[in-house]
Amino acid sequence: MTATAPPTRPALTARALNRATLARQSLLAREAVGVEEAVRRAVALQAQQPGSPYVALWNRVRDFDPAELDAAVGGFRLVRSTLMRITLHLVHADDYPSFRTAVEPTLRGGRLRDRRFTDTGITPDGADALLPELLAYADRSRTGEELRLRAEELWGGGSLTPTAGRILRQYAPLWHVPSGPPWQYAASPGFVASGHLPPAMDPEAAAEGLRTLAHRYLAGFGPASAADLGQFGLVQRGRARAALDALVAEGAAELLAGADGTVLYDLPGAARPDGAAPAPPRLMAMWDSTLLAYADRSRIVPAAYRGHVIRINGDVLPTLLVDGYVAGAWRPVEGGIEAAAFHPLAAGDWDGLAAEAASLGALLADRDPRVYGRYDHWWAKGLPAVETRLLPY
Repeated sequence: MTATAPPTRPALTARALNRATLARQSLLAREAVGVEEAVRRAVALQAQQPGSPYVALWNRVRDFDPAELDAAVGGFRLVRSTLMRITLHLVHADDYPSFRTAVEPTLRGGRLRDRRFTDTGITPDGADALLPELLAYADRSRTGEELRLRAEELWGGGSLTPTAGRILRQYAPLWHVPSGPPWQYAASPGFVASGHLPPAMDPEAAAEGLRTLAHRYLAGFGPASAADLGQFGLVQRGRARAALDALVAEGAAELLAGADGTVLYDLPGAARPDGAAPAPPRLMAMWDSTLLAYADRSRIVPAAYRGHVIRINGDVLPTLLVDGYVAGAWRPVEGGIEAAAFHPLAAGDWDGLAAEAASLGALLADRDPRVYGRYDHWWAKGLPAVETRLLPY
């Protein structure tokens, strides 16, 4: 049976959904919490670009100290691995097992049935057979090439291409090994076994893991629909709806209505500020999860700007957040932050962004002032800016 929102409650407006998201993501006000708790509140930080978790936490944590993140990563209390949407995320080590189990069906289908992998001759069952010994070999840091050669030896069926080796590493429950400053993870990191081997082809375990992920997702991103959870985890919408309906049946979640009548789920008593609540400006990290966690991304990204900041190859540019919505893009340049606004901004908005840029500059100066320099080609191709300013450090 499809759930329906109770008619006695007023529908949540688009701005109310926006403010709820910002509140859950610690973006209405920086919070005085440690980095481990901040990551858990955010659920997971997208981490394809190694500097992005630092920028993401700077946006969320009062008096953020990057050395605290260094220590948490170095001690494997926060870990980087392939998880939701088959992309790299930084999560708390305690959350990793349930999150990994939740997305096991997606990872299994997306990686072990990838033609670039199956063309080698290894079947999913064959991968299952060699995985325990491969993980035993990864009891200490191993390079990607070492893991590929070991997997090839364990398989014994012929050559394992570098691409197939990479795909197998993405499926295997491995953590990236930190390599030190400036952002802890090198372009070619080492890998170590996580110590968690999710049960392959176990629907019950995957469903239990997804219920856990669904509960955490609502805490960090809700209110949200089944389609939203499906987008966040890249899981089938039916699985997402079943997990959310199970939470409702347990009394752990409730039903609400969106402005267009969409059925939304949320945790009882969770923060839902009024849509008129002020939202301070922010300089969001590349691939910030807040921009990607929904089927309808207009909650944060106006539809007219989506193609400008979420590029066709999957890059998600660092964005200006003004009044809770994406209003442009930014990049570090010599002497400061270049901010490109997609629509006219008020003087007070520019003042707020300038203060943010000065604060961010202090973080980048000690690490890598050109943290996103390799993505300058998007600016060279042109952005539809109505005004561009250099905000000095």
